[in-house]
Amino acid sequence: MKTSFRPIISPLFRENLNVSLSSIKTNGLRSVLTILIIAVGIMALVGILTAIEAIGGSVSDSFRSLGASSFTIRSRYASAEGGNVRTRIRNTPTITYFQATEFVSKYHEPAWISVFTTVLSGATIKYESEKTNPTINVVGVDQNYLMIRDMAIHSGRGIADHDVAAGSFVAIIGNDIAALFKGKDPLGAFISINGVRYMVIGLLASQGGGFGGGPNAQVLIPLSNARANFGTANQNYRIMVMPKNPADQERAIGEAEVCFRAIRRLAPMDTMDFRIDRANAFMESLNEIMGYIKIVAFIIGFITLLGAAVGLMNIMLVSVNERIREIGTRKAMGATAATIKQQFLLESIVIGQLGGVLGIVLGVLAGNITALAIKIPFVLPWLWIGVGITVCFLVGVASGYIPAVRASRLDPIEALRYE
Repeated sequence: MKTSFRPIISPLFRENLNVSLSSIKTNGLRSVLTILIIAVGIMALVGILTAIEAIGGSVSDSFRSLGASSFTIRSRYASAEGGNVRTRIRNTPTITYFQATEFVSKYHEPAWISVFTTVLSGATIKYESEKTNPTINVVGVDQNYLMIRDMAIHSGRGIADHDVAAGSFVAIIGNDIAALFKGKDPLGAFISINGVRYMVIGLLASQGGGFGGGPNAQVLIPLSNARANFGTANQNYRIMVMPKNPADQERAIGEAEVCFRAIRRLAPMDTMDFRIDRANAFMESLNEIMGYIKIVAFIIGFITLLGAAVGLMNIMLVSVNERIREIGTRKAMGATAATIKQQFLLESIVIGQLGGVLGIVLGVLAGNITALAIKIPFVLPWLWIGVGITVCFLVGVASGYIPAVRASRLDPIEALRYE
């Protein structure tokens, strides 16, 4: 028994496709201009969204490293905003070291707590004759900092209890600082921070990009050592808390507020002169902002594509007028209205898809060049690539349908008489 197989692509469809491609080649300049218009619209759409996705992913990773359930207590000086707001002049605008350590001793919720402070911003790190750009942040941390921030050690070790207790001259360096060593192992080497020597005991795993370089552009030293060598009278400290049970975040935040209000000696009616920032609140705000930006980018791309669709429809209508005799000849030879309609629809769709592919390639390149310029890893936005292809298909169908219907309705006898 013989089994017959039908070809996936019918001969009629293949013939119409060949006719459409020949027509596009014949009207090369006009087709290229239309393809470029579509490509610009898709490039604007995919390029902006690729850059946003890369930047958003990098920032999300930075915030995610804080731990989804963690929160940070930081200063916020309460100024008078009218007669109904009371302020406590006894409190400094900053959170002091003693207030931070008192919180650690008095907070009884099951949680990991870290006290830290940035002692130098825009510092220059030196190793022998080499030095970094003045873009490095030096942070004084305790033994819990790396764990709460979920920052991995590439080699070496982290800050230990005895380093903080002894005020040891040891440091953990980010990936950017490791470039000073020209490929040599930095562990055990000595770096200089404002003339003070520190032995490198650890190298942070690369954390990707981020604003200001992120963890890659940081040097971490023991908190006690940072206070002794770089601390100032108004040094501001922050407290990071990560509940051991993420489900207890709300209760943990409430207890932290009560505890720290008591430490700051605030009465029940006093305005809170510090703030508590949740890590997931940053993520929610970020996602909301990125969502608005994506909507704006989509509108920009849509407007450009709308212009491209009008241009493509105009070209197809002109093409129908120029090829009336050809249409009449094909109908006289047996071509049906559906065949003629398919021919012109295919021509419009092919132009749309060529413009879409070109626009996607240019958009992905443009978006990632922007991302790489600010040291963010390359991304391939499959979702937006799919959206771009779909949008171009719809543009091709919408732009070609009316001309295709007009061509299919031509009377073959009148078409053959057309001059």
